[in-house]
Amino acid sequence: MIITGKTILVTGANRGIGQALVQEALSRGAQRVYAGARVPLPRPDGRVTPLALDVTSAAQVQEAAETVSSLDILINNAGIADYDDLSDRAALERHLAVNLFGTHAVTQAFLPHLTRSRGAIVNNLSANSLAPLPLIPAYSISKAAAFSMTQSLRALLAGREVRVHAVLTGPVDTDMTRSIDIPKASRQSVARAIFDGIEKEEEDIFPDTMSQSVAEGWRDSPVKALERQLAALAQAPVTA
Repeated sequence: MIITGKTILVTGANRGIGQALVQEALSRGAQRVYAGARVPLPRPDGRVTPLALDVTSAAQVQEAAETVSSLDILINNAGIADYDDLSDRAALERHLAVNLFGTHAVTQAFLPHLTRSRGAIVNNLSANSLAPLPLIPAYSISKAAAFSMTQSLRALLAGREVRVHAVLTGPVDTDMTRSIDIPKASRQSVARAIFDGIEKEEEDIFPDTMSQSVAEGWRDSPVKALERQLAALAQAPVTA
């Protein structure tokens, strides 16, 4: 999967990692980049098409899918992360609405495009998919659920030759982590590593120093082996 000449859609493209992903796609020679956001910003580069795309709005998701004529790579990057303590169910539902169901809705809407192009789905998740951060448990739960969905899609779509990547990002220097005093990767370096992983066709992409510290252990882990073993069941012929 080489980025040059490809058509790419990035959700949550106005700022943070999403903004960096748009710029990195252009630097690698993408032919067209759709920059999706609730209120899309104007873009000076003619290769970028702003796209109104609130991932929680069924109408906007459908309209966006009808606007885009072809697509090679879908990057589900839109997400929210608020502090909570799991005492408020509404907070959990809000995170699930964006981080899980929004990702699912966009994926399903654009799946026909990606099937035709034999393209790729890239879900920007979090290292908190593997281990929760107690400061943001609702976020961690929603990302863990989105990771499980990503693994399921990977098995289900293999027969259509649609690749599915999970990005297990550690702390990144964005608005979401501004108040947390920990070492953070730059959004530009993370965007580069994500596209490196796509081009290398890595199933699970660990794009920063913190997440890379668990990458080798994860790829060789019994849990990853179990994922592959169970995924094989989706490809096995059904017998009466």
